[in-house]
Amino acid sequence: MLNYFTRQSAQRTLNLGMLLALFLPMALFAQQPQTITKKGYTLHFHAQNPDFDAVQQKRLQNVFFTNYPKLVKDFNKNSLKEVTITIDTAYDGVAYAHNGKIVIAQAWMEKMPEDIDVVTHEVMHIVQAYPPRSGPGWLVEGIADYVRYKYGINNKAGNWSLPELKEDHHYTKSYRISARFLDWIENNKKKGAVKQLDAAMREKTYTPEIWVNLTGMELDALWDAYVAANKA
Repeated sequence: MLNYFTRQSAQRTLNLGMLLALFLPMALFAQQPQTITKKGYTLHFHAQNPDFDAVQQKRLQNVFFTNYPKLVKDFNKNSLKEVTITIDTAYDGVAYAHNGKIVIAQAWMEKMPEDIDVVTHEVMHIVQAYPPRSGPGWLVEGIADYVRYKYGINNKAGNWSLPELKEDHHYTKSYRISARFLDWIENNKKKGAVKQLDAAMREKTYTPEIWVNLTGMELDALWDAYVAANKA
């Protein structure tokens, strides 16, 4: 006959076994990414929460396969052919990309379900692949948002657009503010400027003189012309 302590130990072991049987399959399922290959590109898609909306997963995957190949073709043909996207249950930001891996906050996707072109912005960072100290940070994010503006497939539904110029704006404010400035340069000063800026950053040949070489104007003078044009 089992003594009290043996019975207690056996009960704890049984309880632990039941917990493992209950949660281990769920954990294994959550940790298993989907691997999808299309036209030479492979996406590893990992939703940490197995209950994350399946339709939303497909929409995010669709943005990847719609835009990533286009961006590789248009900006950097040597970009990675294999990318990982993780829908993170703990990350409290929006999204980030590093070394072929993109992390998107599940909380953000649940709050802003139409903001699927966050993938467009982040895959552009993978395409950029700039080495350290290649150029100003505002330009890195400005190019990525310019690309989202041009290539995004759901910006309108996601309530995402380039902002109208305001008094407190400056090109160094980055993201959409810088993207709108770049779009103005493309349309009014130098077609193809963004691609040349992108290439210079990747090749680590960016210098302040590039603005003069591309447009005939220094950067601050370009900004002043942009401001004046938008006030006219």
